[in-house]
Amino acid sequence: MPDSTPHDLIIIGGGPGGYTAGIYAQRAALKTVLIEKGIPGGQLNNTDEVENWPGTEKISGSELALKFSQHAAVYGLEVMNREVVGVEPGLGFHTVTLDNGEILATHAVILATGGSPKKLGIPGEDKYYGKGVSYCAVCDGFFFRDKTVVVVGGGDSALEESLYLAKLAKRVYIAHRRDAFRAGMILQKRVANEKRITVLWNTVLAEIQADAQGVNGVITKNTLDGATATLATDGVFVFIGFEPNNGLVPAGTRMNANGYVIGDDKCETNTPGIFAIGDLKEKYAKQIVTAAADGCTAALAAAHYVESKKGGA
Repeated sequence: MPDSTPHDLIIIGGGPGGYTAGIYAQRAALKTVLIEKGIPGGQLNNTDEVENWPGTEKISGSELALKFSQHAAVYGLEVMNREVVGVEPGLGFHTVTLDNGEILATHAVILATGGSPKKLGIPGEDKYYGKGVSYCAVCDGFFFRDKTVVVVGGGDSALEESLYLAKLAKRVYIAHRRDAFRAGMILQKRVANEKRITVLWNTVLAEIQADAQGVNGVITKNTLDGATATLATDGVFVFIGFEPNNGLVPAGTRMNANGYVIGDDKCETNTPGIFAIGDLKEKYAKQIVTAAADGCTAALAAAHYVESKKGGA
């Protein structure tokens, strides 16, 4: 049985989408709690600089994350630092189970659980994680000052992190499986003008090698002719996209083949009162600003849903 009186809304995840939803929920006078197991801002804290948040030419990811949480605090948003282990839809109320066994009842749930970095799935990747293999340049770049690193990927994140690493490392190689980047042109131009960065076109990693001190090389493979080569490096940074954190998505919820939740224009799933936003949701662009937009939309829709359940509409 639930351990407390029902909430109007429970938001699971404290990234840009979750905090935006919290702000709008508070403005709608919903009894709301945001539950986040980590630090406020989520993946945003792993971003060195944000240059596409409207109205702010440049801001660090951690600073923007702090501003989100501070803004929500102004409206009195309750934030609970716990891990959610289950979400169960119900006819009367939905329930959310925490890692300490506590069960919370709620009219509506917004799933804002985001995503996690995709892995290469090659020998040495898991074995040497934390010993030269990383998925966060801001977190680990300092350890590779004046060293050589390989970045894998060709999107915005890969190029942004390569430029950040170029401030620290003596040489940055970007291994990209195609002959052209998918990243925005402004990033491509910056990479082209950075003397410390060398691009390895049509290249994938086949294996990560290491010795007692950690990563010391990679085996590369040309995607056109299959030729392999060994490249000495001190570290490998992987930025090939994200996978949705859909472990809390209730059974029966519609998802696409890649595990992203399918929602309508209100971000509502096929289960009434359960919404999915941000990097968890199927959509074209996965950006901070679109996650925030989802949070706004879902919170407004949740407010209408709660009012309808309470007989107010």
